[in-house]
Amino acid sequence: MADQKEKRNKTRLQVKWPITIYTKKGPVKGESRNITTAGIFIRCEKELRLNEVCRMRIRPPEKKSVEVEGRLIWSNLDGLESDSPYQGMGFSFIKCSEEDLRLLDEVISRHLEKPEDEEGKEGVRDEYDL
Repeated sequence: MADQKEKRNKTRLQVKWPITIYTKKGPVKGESRNITTAGIFIRCEKELRLNEVCRMRIRPPEKKSVEVEGRLIWSNLDGLESDSPYQGMGFSFIKCSEEDLRLLDEVISRHLEKPEDEEGKEGVRDEYDL
């Protein structure tokens, strides 16, 4: 996958897609907040361990699920109010099949080409690193 500097330069797509994170203790349900082909920002109620590697299933609308393996690189679940839109965890993708990476890139590109007008809706570009 891409190096850390390249990951930070990718345009983040703000989306709210269902996510299942498969941990050693069982599946955890969550929801994406933004995504690139290199990583994802997720909101969920269970805090995971920093540097934990997990398999994830991402379910974009109108497409089949995408399976990736990601490493938890940061979490602020204990530092912000529970209703903060910035509360969550950041995963860096470390393993993804060519087919799933192609599908993810296609879905993200399609959404970036047709952004919604309202902030926070699917398809809105977010250039900020959260």
